[in-house]
Amino acid sequence: MLSGPGPAPATGSTVASASAPHGSSAAGLGFGLLGVLAFSFTLPLTRVAVGQIDPLFVGAGRAVAAGLLAILVLAVLRQRFPRGRQWARLALVGAGVIAGFPILTSYALQTVPAAHGAVVIGLLPAATAVVAVLRARERPTPRFWLASGLGVAAVVGFVAVTAGGLEALQPADLLLAGAVALAAIGYGEGALLSRELGSWQTICWALIVALPVMVPLMLVGLGSGWPRADAPAWLAFAYLAGVSMFLGFFAWYRGLAIGPIARVSQIQLVQPVLTIVWAALLLGERLDLVVLVGAVAVIACAATAVRARIR
Repeated sequence: MLSGPGPAPATGSTVASASAPHGSSAAGLGFGLLGVLAFSFTLPLTRVAVGQIDPLFVGAGRAVAAGLLAILVLAVLRQRFPRGRQWARLALVGAGVIAGFPILTSYALQTVPAAHGAVVIGLLPAATAVVAVLRARERPTPRFWLASGLGVAAVVGFVAVTAGGLEALQPADLLLAGAVALAAIGYGEGALLSRELGSWQTICWALIVALPVMVPLMLVGLGSGWPRADAPAWLAFAYLAGVSMFLGFFAWYRGLAIGPIARVSQIQLVQPVLTIVWAALLLGERLDLVVLVGAVAVIACAATAVRARIR
């Protein structure tokens, strides 16, 4: 059974009360890289899944499946319940990384290639760094902001070139931008909660908090009946539920919690490159020069940002 509240832990009502778990900066980067590796398959496999399964079911159903796993893990390991404002903050995490990002990207990837979506998602590290400044009161150096800003410029330039100009942006690009904003909030708040609850406990509790919303959305996605999909589509869905929505966050939130959040978040700039490779191998998407140049640019910016000091 889940354990009830014990001695009152720090509620995290102020950011200053949250302290990073023990671990070196290299450990934080290592856990972050492991999380990014897990997430890098998300967009290609989402594209596989939504090819045969309703995107709302893909986005919400993976959260429901992961939520059931979370209930099992928390019950078996007898974890204590969150307290006070931690519940509201878990709801914020759920709104960002459990509901907003999966659902918006599922709809976007119906109409754009996974490689295109991957480079747009390259905006996420910079957005997460902004959240770290606002919520965790980190103070990156000008060198960090320069590198992060150049990464954003590379992403915007990629979108402008591939879309025929910023005025020709597709609705899918707006969905991806919304997914970036929501995920950044979920990453930043989840990192702070991981310093209080633990990394895997945070994503488990957030999944459970999100269940009352995600279950009805999943049922709406089943409006036309149970999906008639082949094995690859269901295997892709299983990965999205078990790894992208669950196990990947164990490592990712651990890395962000060790921090600094702004620095570790920049590792995600390499995710577009990995995703582009998987999209080429799994989906046969073309690796053209524009995509490769954009990928190299964001990797260079990530390397510079990771080495910059965070106060």
